[in-house]
Amino acid sequence: MPRKSATTLTEAAISRFPKAQPGGRVEKPDALAPGLVLRIGEGGAKSSDGAPAPGENSHDALRIAALQQELRAKEEYLQTANEELETSNEELRSSNEEMQSVNEELQSTNEELETSKEELQSVNEELSTVNAELQAKVADLSQANNDMNNLLAGSGIGTVFVDHELRTLRFTPAATRIINLIPSDIGRPVSHIVSNLKNYGELTEDVKTVLETLVSKEIEVCTESGAWYSMRILPYRTLGNVIEGAVITFVDISDRKRVEKALQEARDKLTGALAAMLHEPLLILDESLRVVSANSAFYAAFRAAPEDVLGLCVYEADNCQWEIPALRTLLEDVLHKKAVFSDFEISHVFREGGRRTLRINARRIGAEAGQPDLVLLAIEDVTERALPDRRQDHAERTPSNRSERDVMK
Repeated sequence: MPRKSATTLTEAAISRFPKAQPGGRVEKPDALAPGLVLRIGEGGAKSSDGAPAPGENSHDALRIAALQQELRAKEEYLQTANEELETSNEELRSSNEEMQSVNEELQSTNEELETSKEELQSVNEELSTVNAELQAKVADLSQANNDMNNLLAGSGIGTVFVDHELRTLRFTPAATRIINLIPSDIGRPVSHIVSNLKNYGELTEDVKTVLETLVSKEIEVCTESGAWYSMRILPYRTLGNVIEGAVITFVDISDRKRVEKALQEARDKLTGALAAMLHEPLLILDESLRVVSANSAFYAAFRAAPEDVLGLCVYEADNCQWEIPALRTLLEDVLHKKAVFSDFEISHVFREGGRRTLRINARRIGAEAGQPDLVLLAIEDVTERALPDRRQDHAERTPSNRSERDVMK
């Protein structure tokens, strides 16, 4: 089939309207598309006057009608396409506006992100500076903590830190010899932990008292093994003077106690030896005026036994024979006013020996550190020497009395 005829058939199939192809050579096709009918006719020759042949007018009319129909279809197609194009343009414009709005929002967001980025960079720089400072402080704190741990461990002082609830916060190795502490006891109340202290169970009460009064307390305590410690309880103060608990320290004073005991024993021996060497009665009293010691001259002079004297108040000794008002006044002055009196004579009737005149000397003597002062009371029996004086006084008073009676007569 010629190319022109094939084109005509294709146009007829697409537009579904009749198509005409005047003139030309036509060959019968092998097959037609479904719905197509091929009509082949022979065109007549023109008349001599040039008028179209009778069959030619109908062919042109059909062609014109087909062309008009095709034109209308194309116009409708174009109109539909234009409408669709306008709709697409409107949608594109709307999408463009939305995209512009989104773009503006993205630009605004980008600006905000840039601002946030700058702020984050500034914050990051500040955090880096703070982090460096914190690292330096942590290093200083770690160094101070190490120094404190080494200091406490090297000093050998047992130390226990507790909070307001008396819960254990920290302790040194030396403290484990006094209180049975192990690392798992951190956070446990002190009252739940067994101590090795002998005859002392008031640790919890004493710590509470210190926290309430904010006044430190010092006590000498002894362990079951015989070791002596000076226990101090004091408030735990921060640099801002805030009380955050209490500190309990134990300083080993076992050596000092042994030395004090040895000195006291030597002193007692020396005092006893000196008192035994003296021929006049001698009493040693404590601050409560209880008899600590008496020499053999005292027991011999007043015929007393040690069990009737030692440990008793001097006024109660030897069946209260020394309840002498003048002596009480003198001893009170020695205790409270730290006075010293010498050659003070008193006359008193004793159960053994009757009335006696005694010359008394008393003074307060200082004891060793941590020990109460003592009162040394020396007694001299001057009854024999005082008797002639009393007789002479009596003789001198007698004549005068007689003269007075004579005058009255």
